[in-house]
Amino acid sequence: MAATKIIDAPRNGHEMAPLNTRARGDGTHGVTIVLTASQRNSVSSVEIPGEPDRAAWSGKMQFFLSIIGYSVGLGNIWRFPYLCQQNGGGAFLIPFMVMLILEGVPLFLIELGIGQRMRLGALGVWNTIHPWLGGIGISSCIVTLFVALYYNVIITWVFFYLFNSFRYPLPWASCPTNGTVEVEECARSSETAYFWYRTTLDAAPSMDEPGGLKWWIVLCLFLSWTIVFFIVMKGIQSSGKVVYFTSLFPYIVLTIFFIRGITLRGASAGLIHMYTPKVEKLADPTVWLDAATQVFYSFGLAFGSLIAFGSYNPPKNNCVRDVLLVSVCNAITAIYASVVIFAILGFKATVNVDRCIDLNKDILTKHGLLQFKNATMEEYESVLMKIDKSELVSLELEECSLSKQLDNAAEGTGLAFIVITQAIVELPGAPFWAVLFFTMLLSLGLGSQIGILEGMLCTLFDIDIIKRVKKQHVTGVVCLFCFSVGFIFCTGAGEYWLKMFDSFAGTIGLVVVALMETIAVVYVYGHERFTEDIYQMTGYRPGLYWQLTWRYIGPVIMSAILVSSVVFMVIRNPTYGAWNAQLGAVQQSNYPPWVMGIALAMILAGVLPMPIVFLMRSFQCLKVDLDIHQGSIRRNETTASTKEMIDNDDDEVMSPDMPPQNSLAATRFTIGDFDN
Repeated sequence: MAATKIIDAPRNGHEMAPLNTRARGDGTHGVTIVLTASQRNSVSSVEIPGEPDRAAWSGKMQFFLSIIGYSVGLGNIWRFPYLCQQNGGGAFLIPFMVMLILEGVPLFLIELGIGQRMRLGALGVWNTIHPWLGGIGISSCIVTLFVALYYNVIITWVFFYLFNSFRYPLPWASCPTNGTVEVEECARSSETAYFWYRTTLDAAPSMDEPGGLKWWIVLCLFLSWTIVFFIVMKGIQSSGKVVYFTSLFPYIVLTIFFIRGITLRGASAGLIHMYTPKVEKLADPTVWLDAATQVFYSFGLAFGSLIAFGSYNPPKNNCVRDVLLVSVCNAITAIYASVVIFAILGFKATVNVDRCIDLNKDILTKHGLLQFKNATMEEYESVLMKIDKSELVSLELEECSLSKQLDNAAEGTGLAFIVITQAIVELPGAPFWAVLFFTMLLSLGLGSQIGILEGMLCTLFDIDIIKRVKKQHVTGVVCLFCFSVGFIFCTGAGEYWLKMFDSFAGTIGLVVVALMETIAVVYVYGHERFTEDIYQMTGYRPGLYWQLTWRYIGPVIMSAILVSSVVFMVIRNPTYGAWNAQLGAVQQSNYPPWVMGIALAMILAGVLPMPIVFLMRSFQCLKVDLDIHQGSIRRNETTASTKEMIDNDDDEVMSPDMPPQNSLAATRFTIGDFDN
C-alpha cells in the first residue's frame, strides 16, 4: 500500500474528494476519509452531508404538492376500485389499511428520510452508505426508465381522447355506418370499445403482426414528451410550479364528479355493490397480497423519486410528519376516487339494464308473449316467470341483472377508455364531462410522470461527468431517447406492448430494489444510526413500531410480494388481451417467445446491476472506477462500511499516543491507492 500521511485540519468534517483523484502526482489513487467527533447529544448538533448548493423547494407547500402529485396517480382511479370489487368490497379496506401501516408508511420514511439526510440522489445515497451498494441506484434508474417509457404513452392516449372530447356529439357515442348499416365490428362490440380499439389504437390482431405506425398516436406522443420536457427541464425550479395544478386540479374534478355522481340514477346500487363487505374473502391469501402490492406501487417506492424529493428539503424538515400526511392523503384519495367511480358505474349499469329490458320487451312483443312494448315491469316480469329456460334460449332473451352488470369489472385502460366513457355519453352535456374527466387523468398522469423523471434525472446527476452538462440538455436527450423508443407503442400492437412493460418491466425489479434499499439502510447503514438521524432532523425518535416494521415486517412483506410475483409468473402462463375484429371482442393470447425474451431481458437489466457492482467493487475488478459522486466514500463517523478498511491500517495510520477514533476532533486521513 502507498504511503499514508496524517493531516490535521480544523474543518467541518464534510470535505469531498473524488474517488479517483491523481492530483498528488505519485500515480496513486487517493481518497479522503473524514472522521469527526460523535457529538449528537442534541438536535441542533446534527451536521448534514451532501451538496451545499443543492436545489431546494421554494416552500413547504411546493414539496407537499409534488409528493402528492407523484404518489397519487392513475392507479388510485383505475386500479384500487377494481381491487375493492374483486377482493371483498368494503372488507378489502382492512388488508389495505393493514398493509399501509405495516409496509407503505415505514418504507416511505426510509426513502424520504435517507434522501433528506444525505441530500443526494439515489445513486449518491447508496454509494455513500457503501460503495458496494452502488448498483441499487443503477437498478433503480434503469427500472424507472422502463416505467417512464410506457407511462407517458398513457398520457398520449389521454391527449387523443381529450382532443376528441371537444366534438359534439362525442365520437364514441354511436357506431359509424356504411350507408345505413352499422359497421359490423362496432355492432358486435360496443361504441366505446370500437372507438378505443379501432379508431384510437387501430389494434393489430397480435404482437406478431403489429402493423405500421399510427401517425395520430405519434403526434400525441411527441406532444406529451414535449410538455414533459418543458416541465422538468429545470428540475424543481420548473416542475415545482406545475404541481400546483397537477396536484390540486384532480381533487376539484373528483369533487365535481362526486356531486354529480351521487345524484345519478343507480349510483346507490353501485356504491352498495362495491362496499358491501364480503368478510369470507379475507381468508384468501391473494387478497392480502393484492393489498400489499397496491400499497407498494401506490407510494411509488424504489423509483428514486422520493429520495430525490427528500434531498431538496431543508435539513431540519419534519419528514416523519410529511410521511404520515401523505400516507393519509393517499389512502383517502383512493377511497374517495372509488366512491366516485362506482357511483358512475352504478349509473351505467342501470342504463344498460334498462336497455336490456327494452330489447327483451321487443322480442316478447314480436312473438306475441307481451301485449304492448311499453308494458309495465310487473307485466314484463310475470311473462318471464311463465317462460322456461329452454324457451328463454330459443327466444335469445338476455339476462338483465344489475349485479351481473356491476360484476363485469374493468381496470386500467379498459375502465378509463371504455367503461367510464360509456357512462359519460349518457350524461347531459356529455362533452363537458368528457373534457373534465380526461383533463383530470392528464393531471394525474403528468404529476406521476414528473416525479418519475425527476427521480431518474436526479440519479443521473449524481454522476460527475453528467453533472457538468446543463440539466436542460440532459433532460432533452432523455426525453428524445424515450420518444424514439416509444414508437413501439405507436403501432397497432401498442397496447399489447404497454401491458407487457407494465407486467414485467416495473414489477420484480422495483420490489428487489425496495428490498435492497431496506436492507442497506437498516442493516448496513444501521437502524440505530438511521433512528438517530431522524431524531436529529425532526426531534422525534422512532420507537418500537418503526423498528419492527423496518427490520422485520417490511422485508418479510416485500419478500412475499417478490416470491409470489415470480411464482405466478411461472405457474400462470403470461397472456395478453388481443383484439379480435371478427368477434368484436378481446381474446387472450400467449406472448410470442421472442417477446418473453425481451421481458426477461428487462427484468435482468433491472436486477443485475446490483450483484455486478457488488462483485466488481468487492473484488476490485475495475482499476479505474466511475466517479459517481464525489462524496461516495465520505463518512461523518466510522461505520461498518469504513471500519474494516481503517482497522486494517491502524498500525500505519495511528500512533500510540493518538486519541481513539471516537474522540477525534477533526482528523483527516489520506489513504493512498487502497484499490491495491
